[in-house]
Amino acid sequence: MQFYRFPLSGHSHRVELFLSLIGVTADVVEVDLRKGAHKQADFLALNSLGQVPVLKDGDVVVADSNAILVYLAKKFTRTDWLPEDAATAARVQRWLSIASGQIASGPAAARLITVFGAGLNATEVIARAHAILQVMDAELASSAFLAGDKPTIADVAAYTYVAHAPEGNVALDSYKNVAAWLSRVEALPGFVPMQSTAVGLVK
Repeated sequence: MQFYRFPLSGHSHRVELFLSLIGVTADVVEVDLRKGAHKQADFLALNSLGQVPVLKDGDVVVADSNAILVYLAKKFTRTDWLPEDAATAARVQRWLSIASGQIASGPAAARLITVFGAGLNATEVIARAHAILQVMDAELASSAFLAGDKPTIADVAAYTYVAHAPEGNVALDSYKNVAAWLSRVEALPGFVPMQSTAVGLVK
């Protein structure tokens, strides 16, 4: 398998983290976003949206980080990470949607401003970040992980941009349940961190 990534991409880190958690290796192909490598024809042939990450497994090409998590869980029959029962699977899917929605438009977008110079309204995206963090903190008061008492790909999908929210000037100090959840994810066997950047509140 070839794993196309950019090291400061939280979406890429989701895949890197899950590969490590399940003990699967892939050949890493660095895609230099700063030089526009993701907009070149050879990469666009893999993902027409011009985004990392991409996973190439023989003739199968999977783009989108959450889709890759599902693919890997299914391919390696990791029902511990993507349960088959309807209720838990639905809870996992809910958080995959939140990772692509509120987390992407909140903590991830705030980090885009400070790390990549995105022309977004910082006040608006930081407010959105705190809105979803409040929801997460409340729900994590009654469960160890997002979809229940055991880790799933929901936690993998949500972890990186929440953990790195301070880089986007989003303080996590008020969210004790989120902080405890981050620590539980970081204590999982095989956990690997994403490279930090000295921006935002991390200066």
